[in-house]
Amino acid sequence: MWALTIDEKRLEVVERDTPEPGPDDVVVAVRAAGINAADLMQREGFYPAPPGFPEDVPGMELAGLVTAVGEDVSTSLIGRRVCAIVGGGAQATHCVVASEHLLFVPDLVSWTEAGGFPEAFTTAFDALVTQGHLQASDRVLVSGAAGGVGAAGVQIAHVLGAEVVAVTRNDEHHDALRALGADETITLDEVGSLEPVDVVLELLGAANLSAAQRVLRPHARVVVIGVGAGARVEIDLLAMMRTRFTLTGSTLRSRSREEKSAVASLLRQVLLPLWESRTISVPIAKTFDLRDAAAAYDYFGRPGKFGKVVLLVDE
Repeated sequence: MWALTIDEKRLEVVERDTPEPGPDDVVVAVRAAGINAADLMQREGFYPAPPGFPEDVPGMELAGLVTAVGEDVSTSLIGRRVCAIVGGGAQATHCVVASEHLLFVPDLVSWTEAGGFPEAFTTAFDALVTQGHLQASDRVLVSGAAGGVGAAGVQIAHVLGAEVVAVTRNDEHHDALRALGADETITLDEVGSLEPVDVVLELLGAANLSAAQRVLRPHARVVVIGVGAGARVEIDLLAMMRTRFTLTGSTLRSRSREEKSAVASLLRQVLLPLWESRTISVPIAKTFDLRDAAAAYDYFGRPGKFGKVVLLVDE
């Protein structure tokens, strides 16, 4: 197989042995793999893959065809169109995936969109529903809404009946966010004057949370899943006591196989029917060939994008 590797912060596609599945795993021939902020962090040496995954092959989400199965996995999966999150190794022509983490890709969905679905929608769903206890009557603030996870969060909150406020650095993508279901779109400098909210999906970190903590309703829930615009913020403890808001954080990569399986099961029940009916979708900012990964990473690192950046893999 061919795999994108990190060598002293340099990206290079090299030939590797095609992996074999474990007893409960499958091998997926990758057709598309989304790029995430964690991939850039891994290239810089700050976010290593968890044990059991390739140390030098990045990529935490993929879509493709099942080509081999482990001894305890049904052969009926061979040839199925699937997508999944993985701890690493997705940016290659083949990748091992836990069979219970697979999500089936609807027939009408392109490989490009499927490659950008699992990480964004799994992360946003887990943060909003499992960690943030989202209710249909809630008012939800999504920061960094133009990114892949942010756009997923806007759609998930909308389809589950919440009122959605989307926050971006500027107003360039506000029309597109309203088309995805945002009821209100604002820029970062307007957060402090916002009407109170029940849930905050925090993707920016300090840049948004400094102001957002001042517009929380009683018993509000703040879930931090991104800190690209600052990892340190001063918390007003008096406001926390007064409103009794809760502040938590979440990552997926380091979770156990069983924990990820539970999240995948929820997505199959709640989100996959909506994806199949095209009620939800993955906005794509740009695609690159796997061999152009260096250019793709550079593009991903620049501001102003709307949606996912996806690597396409030749058959």
